[in-house]
Amino acid sequence: MKFRTIGLWGAFLAVHILIAWQGWAYPSQPMGDVVLVYEPWSAAALSGGSIVGITEPWVYPQLALLPMLLTQLLAWPLTALVGMPGAYLIGWAVLITALDAVAFGVLVGRTGSAPRRSAGWFWTAALLLLGPIAMYRIDAVTVPLAVIGGFWLVKRPGVATVLLTIAAWIKIWPGALVLAAVVAAKSRMRVLLTAAAVSAATVVVLFLRGADRHLFGFLTEQTGRGLQIEAVAATPFMWMAHFGAASVDYSFDILTFQISAPGAEVLAAFLTPLMVLVTLAVVVLGAVKAMRGASFPRLFPPLTLAIVVTLIVTNKVGSPQFQTWLIAPVVLWIIFDRTRSGVPAGLVLALCGLTCLIYPLTYDALLRTELLPVLLLTVRNLLLVVLLVISTRALVRVPTSHISARR
Repeated sequence: MKFRTIGLWGAFLAVHILIAWQGWAYPSQPMGDVVLVYEPWSAAALSGGSIVGITEPWVYPQLALLPMLLTQLLAWPLTALVGMPGAYLIGWAVLITALDAVAFGVLVGRTGSAPRRSAGWFWTAALLLLGPIAMYRIDAVTVPLAVIGGFWLVKRPGVATVLLTIAAWIKIWPGALVLAAVVAAKSRMRVLLTAAAVSAATVVVLFLRGADRHLFGFLTEQTGRGLQIEAVAATPFMWMAHFGAASVDYSFDILTFQISAPGAEVLAAFLTPLMVLVTLAVVVLGAVKAMRGASFPRLFPPLTLAIVVTLIVTNKVGSPQFQTWLIAPVVLWIIFDRTRSGVPAGLVLALCGLTCLIYPLTYDALLRTELLPVLLLTVRNLLLVVLLVISTRALVRVPTSHISARR
């Protein structure tokens, strides 16, 4: 193993230790979801009580419960043998670090080519800038699965699709990589059939477990929620709240802070169909490029990033962990087409840093709609729109075989 690769591994693991500690040290309990909701959900399932997604509706796809249950297993020795407080949080940090390490090993390899090392440094920097939110959310489980799955799409499309589909059944966003692969990859039928088979098998197992009424509750549970304060579309309302013309209220139903203002509910209802329309437009653009002979390495990265950013920009929710979704598409862009990945990579790093400044560092002040955090949120959300424009422009500029032939 080369010295440069050893140094990269050292930095990657050191960052995980740092952000694990930040979860305990930073304000606003950035590890709160793990101990306040993941642990009780998994404990109830193990004790024979209610099982989220099976016996009651849930905001996540059902396979999200698996890493929560696995963390109970990792935490058991610390709890049962030494009675260590916070054992579940430690188990979660160990789980995420282990999953990331496996994906990092696949990405960088033993010696690590220049693009693979660059991708590794980008991932390390993104985690460092985003802070504890990059570890203490269910989304952190899906990032390494998305990295491995996206990386293997060319040489192992079947295995890659299995991983990506499982990731989508943990948190929906990795489905964007499956959708982009169906459009951009030559093995698109294999990808499509594999994803359908894995999803069908998952549905059958869940149905047999008794999830018939709540099988797709993770889709319907989100429809009635309001406009979350960190969403891109909520930015004007946060300025209204700063000047006293709107308010920030807590929803006990979905455990989040939302905007209360004239027009906010109407806009929230409009965002979901807008998301569908914009995503469809991006996919159609990618399909046109694919039909005209665009190569996978040039087409897949901007198409994937454009779809993922669309899911964030048009979302009525703006949770800070959404920024983790951007890591895998940019890692893959660096791997497949490093010379054109600089601008999106820089923007994503800036987004990670701004998001950490907003949550958890100034979140209490944001709830009071003070000037600095509202300004930081505005800049962050504007950069998300810029990233959508840049990724879409890159998609438009992807060369096709017809253009190459003329050249």
